[in-house]
Amino acid sequence: MTERNAMAILVGGGPAPGINAVIAAATIRARLEGVEVIGIEEGFSRIMEGDVSLARPLTIENTSRIHFRGGSYVGISRANPTTSPELLENTVRAFEHLGVDKLVTIGGDDTAFSAMQLEAKAAGRLRVVHVPKTIDNDLDLPPHVDTFGFQTARHVGVEIIKNLMVDARTTSHWYFVIAMGRKAGHLALGIGKAAGATLTLIPEEFSRRPIRLHTIVDTLVGAIIKRLADGRRDGVVVIAEGVGMAVDPADVHALGEAERDAHGNIRLSEINFDDIIKRAVQERLKQLGIRAPSIAAKNIGYELRCADPIPFDMEYSRDLGYCAAKALIDGGNAVMISMQAGQFVPIPFATLIDAGTGRTKVRMVDIRSARYAIARRYMIRLRRDDFSDDRELLRCAEAAGMTPAEFRRQFEPLTADEPPALDLMPGATPSRR
Repeated sequence: MTERNAMAILVGGGPAPGINAVIAAATIRARLEGVEVIGIEEGFSRIMEGDVSLARPLTIENTSRIHFRGGSYVGISRANPTTSPELLENTVRAFEHLGVDKLVTIGGDDTAFSAMQLEAKAAGRLRVVHVPKTIDNDLDLPPHVDTFGFQTARHVGVEIIKNLMVDARTTSHWYFVIAMGRKAGHLALGIGKAAGATLTLIPEEFSRRPIRLHTIVDTLVGAIIKRLADGRRDGVVVIAEGVGMAVDPADVHALGEAERDAHGNIRLSEINFDDIIKRAVQERLKQLGIRAPSIAAKNIGYELRCADPIPFDMEYSRDLGYCAAKALIDGGNAVMISMQAGQFVPIPFATLIDAGTGRTKVRMVDIRSARYAIARRYMIRLRRDDFSDDRELLRCAEAAGMTPAEFRRQFEPLTADEPPALDLMPGATPSRR
């Protein structure tokens, strides 16, 4: 058999700004080393069936300027080769047929898991490195290290929210905006905090699972009431889609019937969670006798994930692509590529698996961090302070048309999961705000 010396590049999951920068940098580095590079179109979808018809050469000439653009030069898919040993073996043999002995996978936690399983199945026939890509920012990296695409998605998301905030104020509207993040709330929080949205809801803040729909609804209704107490009938809420994923199916029957993707994740577009929340809030306000403000529901995600990358993600992704190719060429295998404090840090596949689930670890928002505590302080939502301060309690109760005692009975339970006061100077008495 002819000695194999080719590197393949494959993208899985959903798009993220910076994919093309990884592809370009990895291709250029490999070609300069005399290594053939093959792009695998449409992710694992064809190759896991043994079909190599969508493999095509990548060269310096056809990739050198693609880093400016969003999307994926070789396409993408959510196809999952880990559903059977046969599919994994098909994939390995297809790469052997192509003369590929090195593989760069680009993707999120599901693609990372596929890369790990493929490397194990290959048993030395194929060396694999993974480049972490997701606008959800939820792969198991150190807290200060973002996944590529996150910063661009946040940037574009903030521009959308900024415009919605102006429209909300001008027209006395409320907007309920669902942002991507099916497991963790990093993107929603990053957008909401940077833009100064009225409030942001993320799945990590709810300690009780599954989340009851009435808890989400009353949190939003409480914010509307508090805003009314300030004489405002407008607001913009950013809600991580993971909140909808964690809602009790008994509360939202559509969740149980929703279509799922190849990795078993609910397709949230099938359940219209934003519209469910909108209607439930309107009904709750009607029950309370409060004239409901105009509410518009909006889902953002596709507008973010194929945006052209901002310079941060262009540079960051090119570093990752370079390191991915160089690591493989130098004999590396079974690692996730990361850049930390300006240095290349390979993360072994073995450390990425959650012992409890057997799946890739997911990084959640640390709701005990100062970063999250500060975000909460700037949100307009009911807090413990509103119930310990008689004047605030009276203001909110009057806006809701209730007695203070009744308002407390209905809404004080919402503060059960509120993080403790932020203490920046241990030993001093922290302020309430």
